[in-house]
Amino acid sequence: MSAAALPREETPFRRFLAEFAQSKLAVVGLVVFALIALAAIFAPWISPQNPYDLAQLDIMDGRLPPGSQAGAGFTYWLGTDDQGRDMLSGILYGLRISLGVGVGSALFAAVVGTSLGLLAAFFGRRTDAVIMRFVDLQLSFPSILVALMILAVLGKGVMNVVLALVIVEWAYYARTVRATAMVERQREYIEAARCLALPWRRIMFRHLLPNCLPPLIVIATQQVARAIALEATLSFLGLGVPITEPSLGLLIANGYQYMLSGKYWISFYPGVALLVTIVSINLVGDQLRDVLNPRLSR
Repeated sequence: MSAAALPREETPFRRFLAEFAQSKLAVVGLVVFALIALAAIFAPWISPQNPYDLAQLDIMDGRLPPGSQAGAGFTYWLGTDDQGRDMLSGILYGLRISLGVGVGSALFAAVVGTSLGLLAAFFGRRTDAVIMRFVDLQLSFPSILVALMILAVLGKGVMNVVLALVIVEWAYYARTVRATAMVERQREYIEAARCLALPWRRIMFRHLLPNCLPPLIVIATQQVARAIALEATLSFLGLGVPITEPSLGLLIANGYQYMLSGKYWISFYPGVALLVTIVSINLVGDQLRDVLNPRLSR
């Protein structure tokens, strides 16, 4: 038998890809999110206008309908807002802010929450009680209320929004990781590592953490979508990013007052971009939950 005729070895990664591809909606969501991420990354090269550069904005081009011609020679395919900002360029740059804030805050919150969750599960007793009471206290308040209070003190700014979202989100990671680590702590490999007198840091991060990754990946995916939606809400309320660096939420807020006057495009297109981004992430997250949780029947 030739080498080409030999069956390909089934690895865990290939099995994961095969199971993930069983959901056509998840594959479509992954492709859509990848395209959105690429459009956001390469926004400075594919956008006809830099919406952050005030020198490129002309107030006389304000509130132009989709398809209007600009004095500079290009077409406003999605129209302009009240400041003469090209909506297509504003959406592409706004995606950079929204995705950056969502992914960045989710990563930082994952680091904080995962570390505290592992500490609570590994040491137990007083450490577990203290950390989990903070988690319960954090989760007892509405996320939007906590974020509003933090930004009311810190003020506007991308980094302030990221910090507020980290404070809001870390408790979800801590509770998820702690629940998984409590089960894994009773396994034989943890007992064997303790019998070998390995340092507790090595046991936690080299042995315990890798077995907590499946639920952590699922919650991280969901929290990215949640952080993007929360950042858009804060920006819509005027407490998020500054007006000189508009995110999707701020773009929606700019056109809210014109919705009833027929100038729908100012809020409509950024809202569609925000909706498609969140839905695509949730589709991927739902399939990851089904694939990485062997207890769910499919």
